[in-house]
Amino acid sequence: MVFVKSHDISELTTELIGKQVVLGGWIEDLRKLGKMTFITLRDVSGISQIIVKGGLNDTLGEINRQSVVRVKGIVQETKARDFSFEVKAEEIEVLAKAIHPLPVDPIGRLESNIDTRLNHRALDMRNQKTASIFKLRHHVLQSLRKTLSEKKFLEITTPKIIGSASEGGADLFSLDYFGKTAYLAQSPQLYKEQMTIGLERVFEISNFYRAENSHTGRHLTEFTSIDIEAAFMDYDDVMDVLEYLVLEVYKFVSANCKKEQEVIGHAVEVPSSPFERITYKDCIEELKKEGEKVEFGDDLLDSHLRIIGKNHPGFYFLIDWPMKLKPFYIREKDEDTTLSRSFDLQYGFLELSSGGTRLHNPEILKARLVEQGLDPAQFTDHLKTFDWGMPPHSGWGMGLDRLMTTLIGVDNVREVVLYPRDPDRLSP
Repeated sequence: MVFVKSHDISELTTELIGKQVVLGGWIEDLRKLGKMTFITLRDVSGISQIIVKGGLNDTLGEINRQSVVRVKGIVQETKARDFSFEVKAEEIEVLAKAIHPLPVDPIGRLESNIDTRLNHRALDMRNQKTASIFKLRHHVLQSLRKTLSEKKFLEITTPKIIGSASEGGADLFSLDYFGKTAYLAQSPQLYKEQMTIGLERVFEISNFYRAENSHTGRHLTEFTSIDIEAAFMDYDDVMDVLEYLVLEVYKFVSANCKKEQEVIGHAVEVPSSPFERITYKDCIEELKKEGEKVEFGDDLLDSHLRIIGKNHPGFYFLIDWPMKLKPFYIREKDEDTTLSRSFDLQYGFLELSSGGTRLHNPEILKARLVEQGLDPAQFTDHLKTFDWGMPPHSGWGMGLDRLMTTLIGVDNVREVVLYPRDPDRLSP
């Protein structure tokens, strides 16, 4: 049995009229009119009309929609309004039957809630809106890698199973590792810092894990993070990289993914630049004017960020956070040691990225660990690399899933993740 296609449906053109082709795909729709059957055949690239006549029509029997077929036929002109040409079938073979009724309607005539769709995610990929989201995600990843490579960043892959709770121990999943306790990494932070010793500029796009029992449309326990670290860059420099990267993603998708935008029903508009940079101090003042009881040094709650986001829609940076609100590896500002060289990239109230300039002096780093109640002995492998000549460096991490929601205009990250994991979902 031969399954090979001669063409994807998108490769069919009027130049092929009169020529034989072999197509493969699934039946999206079919209509039987006497001794003729009209089949709407779809593959990942597009859609075509298939005409089945005469004796071949008699052999079709009962074929359910969404069944997978192989069609050999001749491309011919058509009178159909929605097609430029059609294929007159000479052979049609059912390769895999689909049950009826299906648990979700891939055509979207009957809407299913997101949990039902996630429970049948593979079938949901035949819904063209869902498929378009993941085609866009593919193109976003292409754009990210291309842009970072052009910026002279090298892609790395760091361990996801680690031997110590190296960033302070919060929100980590633990597991038995051959009789030892191991953890799932929540970021590549320490590893990517170490790589600046020899590779200078590195990036990673990978999945990480956070044991945070949050039930919102923006939190997942397994998420995809885009991380960079760069030697000889300050936090202003890596903010510039981040802004450029986001703009390039939007430009690429806006220009090259017209079909997907049309299917989703959302036009991607390139944001204005440069992104506004707002200090933490300015945020506190804004919140006080709004009647919020907040003082300098308080962490910004979701309710606070919603107020700030309303005042500053779109992309903006929150910069110069108090040192006490930032991780041990963040460096202070020279002119005011109570403030950090740090930033968050926001989209309205939604945090997309966090980053800053890192400490590269090992003695100050050890003191900072103690200051934050952490044991330097647990960081021995990391700290020793600083004795080998650690260059000044800065970096950030950004959630790909959250970035995707801003791009296509949805509120729930589960819409842009194939098989999302959250506190309530461990399958499929």
